[in-house]
Amino acid sequence: MELFFNPFDNLVCILLGISFTVWFTLLLVFIIVPAIFGVSFGIRRLYMKTLLKIFEWATLRIERGAKEKNHLLYKPYSNAIIAKEPTSLEEEIKEIRRSGSNRDLDSATEFEMSDIFYFARRGVESIMDDEVTKRFTAEELESWNLLTRSNNNFHYISLRLTVLWGLGLLIRYGFLLPLRVTLAFTGVGLLVFLTSIIGMLPNGSMKNFLSEKVHLMCYRICVRALTAIITYHDSENKPKNGGICVANHTSPIDVIILASDGCYAMVGQIHGGLMGVIQRSMVKACPHIWFERSEVKDRHLVAKRLNGHIDDKTKLPILIFPEGTCINNTSVMMFKKGSFEISATVYPVAIKYDPRFGDAFWNSSKFGMVNYLLRMMSSWAIVCSVWYLPPMNREEGEDAVQFANRVKAAIARQGGLVDLLWDGGLKRGKVKDTFKEEQQKLYSKMLVGTQEDRSRS
Repeated sequence: MELFFNPFDNLVCILLGISFTVWFTLLLVFIIVPAIFGVSFGIRRLYMKTLLKIFEWATLRIERGAKEKNHLLYKPYSNAIIAKEPTSLEEEIKEIRRSGSNRDLDSATEFEMSDIFYFARRGVESIMDDEVTKRFTAEELESWNLLTRSNNNFHYISLRLTVLWGLGLLIRYGFLLPLRVTLAFTGVGLLVFLTSIIGMLPNGSMKNFLSEKVHLMCYRICVRALTAIITYHDSENKPKNGGICVANHTSPIDVIILASDGCYAMVGQIHGGLMGVIQRSMVKACPHIWFERSEVKDRHLVAKRLNGHIDDKTKLPILIFPEGTCINNTSVMMFKKGSFEISATVYPVAIKYDPRFGDAFWNSSKFGMVNYLLRMMSSWAIVCSVWYLPPMNREEGEDAVQFANRVKAAIARQGGLVDLLWDGGLKRGKVKDTFKEEQQKLYSKMLVGTQEDRSRS
């Protein structure tokens, strides 16, 4: 019996050996080696163009099928459900008073019951079209990208479309996912191993040179693990040593996207587990800034560490995401002022993802990190554009909050994002009482101002 199965077993072993050899040879030649030298064969660009043509056909087929069956298609609102004009509280209340009363406004009492309608309408508008909460949910696409999780119009249309979706499912989970997982482990493994070795070298220009090359190589391998297609604009404005790079924040992979085009000093809290191993190995080769959990809320200590890093012009620029949380690729929310209190040149960077190929937004309240990474690696690709904006400095008489808002406005304008004043902390917290008090102060100021005007006259 053994003699009968031995040739078969040997054949299976030989075939498996050949398969693994071919697999890792292709991996080495087409992915790892190009990542080391920072070159591309254009395969990902061709892949992206092919996908776009398939998506266009699928969308047209859905629209035609819906028309034949008299189904209404869901069309997402690009901006908002309710059209709002940028008017002040005083102007709106005066308009309400004017439409509800025939009396002269100047002779109106200090308070009118009709004023209540302004606040009632604002409340209903916020419930119907909340401009904050919807920034923490994934974008709804107008076209279907063959991912069931990306479009409300997904339902059975035709056999050809269903077969195409099934074929895409097989490609994504049977070929792309194993390839990407292999690349991710390769990139992270090389990063931990090589940075640990480089950390043993004495400090100097050679150590810095090797550290930068290793970081770039490993991040580029990790970028290929997501089939990321990135277009960088205005590279002459790339962050320089002694500066702070600030960017809008959509996903944890924002770090990889930026670090694959240049080296940065990371800032963050010390973690345990695999993340802790990566952090400890990275800091041996490059002066990253890691804080203990107890140190994170100590603003003076954080500022001191950041200032000490910036003062040394041989160290890499610091990478910071001032929003403090992930926003869904449609807007930029309030920048925390801490990183703008430091007297350093700020290098703004705008990142905008193309959701047609895969949703990069991390809804941390809904998905854990592992689940999120699996969703990313089972998408078609990650396509994004990165704009390096001209460096900005704090102007005379400008405080940290004003400087942060100016930088945020520049990033939103370049990336085609909505500029919001709301705090991203509302993702998990309630509205602060100060926001309510501001509206109360505006209204009371209007009433007091009206009374003072009448008393002068």
